[in-house]
Amino acid sequence: MTTADRYHRFASVEARGYSPVYDEWCTGIADDQTVLDLIDELPAVKRQPNLLLASARFCGADVAPYPAFRAFLLGNWERIRDTMLTRSTQTNEAGRCALLLPLLARISEQEARPLALIEVGASAGLCLYPDRYGYRYDDGPVLGPGLAGAPVIDCETAGNPPLPTALPEVVSRAGIDLNPLSVNDDDDVAWLEALVWPEHTLRLERLGAAIDIARQDPPHIVQGNLVEDVEELVAKAPEDAVVVVFHTAVLAYVEEEGRAAFSAVMERLTSDGQRPCHWISNEGFGTLPELEAPLQKDPHEVPGLFVLKHNQRTVARTGPHGQSLHWIEEHTSRDRV
Repeated sequence: MTTADRYHRFASVEARGYSPVYDEWCTGIADDQTVLDLIDELPAVKRQPNLLLASARFCGADVAPYPAFRAFLLGNWERIRDTMLTRSTQTNEAGRCALLLPLLARISEQEARPLALIEVGASAGLCLYPDRYGYRYDDGPVLGPGLAGAPVIDCETAGNPPLPTALPEVVSRAGIDLNPLSVNDDDDVAWLEALVWPEHTLRLERLGAAIDIARQDPPHIVQGNLVEDVEELVAKAPEDAVVVVFHTAVLAYVEEEGRAAFSAVMERLTSDGQRPCHWISNEGFGTLPELEAPLQKDPHEVPGLFVLKHNQRTVARTGPHGQSLHWIEEHTSRDRV
């Protein structure tokens, strides 16, 4: 896929109808050979649309029509390029906890144990606090701990997901990231804010509220590699808890060989009878194609939606920022965890 194709796809599949600004900017870039040539000078892994857009806004780009944005890119390219080379796409969307919660609650209930959470690609670790946020599925009542200032995450559902009636207990939170971000570092927080799409004011407010919660009890995040370091964190988790290793929108940034190696590690951990360990994956469609064969001709396939899996079994299609949960797991398989 060429860089132009990549930006066209981002505009038409991910941004269209969801971010008019990013739709216009990426459509403009895809047809702008001067800008494409600059992007193509970067390493392939650094040419991502989200990385370019966030880096430009981090450097001060205003929300404006494409000609003005283009002028900013060309006039500030050295700063933008340096930001792209030193930063990574680390969107830390607390809204994704609404997608994880039904599985987390079910796992805790069926194992009769509290949770020890381990997030792979944790960024600043904001998804490690599913028990500290409030949730409103469809038009239902708010489910949550009632903490002052806690964000309330709205999520539309379909397909009768197993929505919890109470939040699970979390006794341990840990994460792994190649470049962990800190909720107490102003530059890291500014980067997280730049990663929120321009029109998404509610997401930006939610980010701020989640950061405030994390600052009260900062997560334990180690700098490391998902393949090499996840087993050590699992081994260190409290013995009386059920371990849940999870990740959201991470594996697309890992090479195919690394994804295969990580899958092999998780298959071993979840099949080890010595202690209960579960694997929740919420990734873009096609990231783990060997686990998605049943979806290739599935009527639920919608461009831009993610695939939610529990222990390699597909259970739902999800909105990329936690806005929707379409449960497709067969009712007869719900009792098998």
